[in-house]
Amino acid sequence: MGRYKYLLKNIGLLTISSFVTKILSFFLVPLYTNILTTAEFGSYDLFTTTIGLLVPILTCNIMDGVLRFAIDEDKDKSAIATVAIRLCVYGSVILILIVAVNQYYKWIKVISDYHLFFIAMFIVTASSVVITAYARGSDHIKQLSVSSIIAGAITIFLNIFFLVFLKMGIKGYFWANIVGPLAQVLYLYFVTGMAQKVRVLHPFPKMRNAMLMYSLPLIVNTISWWINSASDRYVIICFCGLTVNGVYAVASKVPSILNIFQTIFNQAWILSAVKDYDPEDSNGFFRKTYSAYNGMLVIICSIIILMDKILSKILYQKDFYQAWEYVPFLTIAILFGALSGYLGGLLAAVKDSKSFAMSTFIGAGINLLLNFIFTPIIGALGAAIATAVSYLFVWISRIIKVKVHIKLQLHLTRDIVSYVILFVQSFLLLYIKNSTLTYICQLICLFMILAMYRSDYLYGYSRIKDKLKR
Repeated sequence: MGRYKYLLKNIGLLTISSFVTKILSFFLVPLYTNILTTAEFGSYDLFTTTIGLLVPILTCNIMDGVLRFAIDEDKDKSAIATVAIRLCVYGSVILILIVAVNQYYKWIKVISDYHLFFIAMFIVTASSVVITAYARGSDHIKQLSVSSIIAGAITIFLNIFFLVFLKMGIKGYFWANIVGPLAQVLYLYFVTGMAQKVRVLHPFPKMRNAMLMYSLPLIVNTISWWINSASDRYVIICFCGLTVNGVYAVASKVPSILNIFQTIFNQAWILSAVKDYDPEDSNGFFRKTYSAYNGMLVIICSIIILMDKILSKILYQKDFYQAWEYVPFLTIAILFGALSGYLGGLLAAVKDSKSFAMSTFIGAGINLLLNFIFTPIIGALGAAIATAVSYLFVWISRIIKVKVHIKLQLHLTRDIVSYVILFVQSFLLLYIKNSTLTYICQLICLFMILAMYRSDYLYGYSRIKDKLKR
């Protein structure tokens, strides 16, 4: 199968699964913000953020090893599956012991109040990242797509049922977001054949050591990535309180439009980057896909910033409306995170986990520093700006690292100018109070970006048109 065809096939399958369910979840935001309080939403966000840190630490970040080794067709899939499941079990046992100690001493009240939900969320999350990584790496993309639709449908249905009909409040929200992903885990565990390959009593020491040798250095990367994307929540709670964190957490719902596209692409891209690795980029595959991907993301980012206030009025109810202020910079952060993910796929192809981790570590340090400088002064907006700037530095670092391995010719001058326009567009939205003048300035910025990327999207359109004719 050709390089473009393989990439587009995987993108198509992942789009079917991700787009429909995430769009439906997106339109349910008014329901959540109408029923849940800002403090309740802040508590749930605190749980997901904390679990996002604990999963890679307690499972030795084995999900990265699972994905990378499962891609190689000559590797023993039984060994990969067994090592992954064993480490998930070990991590879950350690987590249960930690929660039991906290339950006795009551150190963290919110975890003590919802300890069973915390344990269940950890087990489901750990299992999900490992099993979905196995499905992607072993090329079960079709089954992964079906599983995502199942999980999304169940989660959405249960949210409506628990929140609207049973009026269970935050507990119903917890249950819905545990049971949905659990359904995906169980489905994939059996349909990918993973259940038949797991040999619980066999340690597979050689494979375990090889996978850990690859995964352990990436713990730094994963933790650093977590700091970039989630540590601002703790800084906001520290300086602004749990209620403001709830507003900040819901602000990510509008940028999730862009996140849908980057998640779909990056899941498909890492498979193509490994299978079609070419250090010379002789046929321009990497250059062309990066250029098209970057152009699409920048244009969508500009449109989201333009539509921010309108979408926020529709989506955010009551005290949540203030979240519009944080949307532009969180959207820019997703843009740079997506481009960093693309470049990370190339680093994964050469198994350069050290450079991979170092770039994210640099971003994490910048994120923490700027968070503690900006947040006490301008509140949660400072955290959003810090996140965008830190992802920018991750992207810069990875551009430098990738060029060591691949002759990647990029339109960097044009791209940097477009990024500057996005930051200008964000500040204009914040500080121009006149609505008419605001939207005139926003449209000017968007048209400038469209003009800059005209050749890219016209080229893409012509290629698609030629394919359809054939």
